[in-house]
This record gives sequence, structure tokens and C-alpha cells, in this order.
Amino acid sequence: IVSRDANRMNEQDITRATVETVAENIVDGIISPLFYFFIGGLPLAVLYRMSNTMDAMIGYKNDKYLYFGRTAARIDDVLNFIPARITGLLLIIVAFYSKLNAKGAFKMMMRDAKKHPSPNGGYTEATVAGALDIRLGGINYYFGRQSFRAYMGEAINELNARHIQQTIKLMYNVSTLFLIIMCVGYIIITKYQELSL
Repeated sequence: IVSRDANRMNEQDITRATVETVAENIVDGIISPLFYFFIGGLPLAVLYRMSNTMDAMIGYKNDKYLYFGRTAARIDDVLNFIPARITGLLLIIVAFYSKLNAKGAFKMMMRDAKKHPSPNGGYTEATVAGALDIRLGGINYYFGRQSFRAYMGEAINELNARHIQQTIKLMYNVSTLFLIIMCVGYIIITKYQELSL
């Protein structure tokens, strides 16, 4: 699920890669499609998924796709702007009710979210790092080349496989909470429209 060189990774690196990917994809794979479905129905949700898939396929900074890929990446950044910030706030709420470090989640979101190379990815990754008291970011290898991503969170707990399960649980709970909020919003809007007629 990641494009990193797996042969250079130990258990902590694998855990970090998985936690970062799951955290970032809460927005890309769940909250954004639901958000656009809620405001524009199936056509807007499909349009969003097309944009996100194009970004995943060609949104890399290489010579072959530099300009076309950059356009796909920018469109994806714009479309994820609001959903990423909503997701960050929902993660803090879920962390509180899950008896995780909600205060740390808020602190890390405010402190570290902007360190991420994506304008949106940090809002979930930094918040998850704060909720689990772990540090994300660091050295990665892509196609034999070393790359450093800024640290997010604090290494209070040592990364291990348990953090993958906790991140997945956060993803499920955030998705459920967002669906509840959307359903309540739909009921309120429908009742308001009925009263207006």
C-alpha cells in the first residue's frame, strides 16, 4: 500500500508507513467521497474519486508527469481542503471518547499539520500521532533514493503493530461519526425544506 522500498524497512518503519497511509486515506478514501456525495450526490462523489485516482496515478514530481501530474495534485489538494480539516476535528472527538490523548491530538494538529508536504495530509497524520502519542515522519526510501519527511507528533510510545490496529479503529469510528452527522444534517435540511413549503 506504500511506494517505499520495503526491503529497507524494519517493524517500526512498516508500522509507521501503515499508520501514515491509513491516517491520510481516512480523508481520501472515506470522508471526502462521503462529503461530496452529501453536497452533490453521486455525480460529485464520482468526480472527486476520479480526481483523487488521477492524483494517485500521476501526481508525482517526475519529468514524465511534471505538469499534468502537478495539475492533478493541485485539484486533489483543493477538493480535500475542507474534508481534511473536518477529519482532523473528528479524530480529536473520537480520540476523546476512545480514551486516547485528545489533548495531544489537538496540540499536534495545530503544531505539526503544516509540516506535511501535502496541505491536507498533515491534518490527519499529525492528529493521529498526537492521539496515539507516537512520532510519524522521518527517513523513507523511494526507488533507492533517501527522502526525509518532517516529524509529526512526539515519540512517547515506541511504534509497534498495536498502533496499526488503533489507527484502523480511529478510521472506523471517525467514518461512523461522520455518517451520523451527515444523516442528522440530511434530516434537518429535509425538515427545514418541508416547513418552508
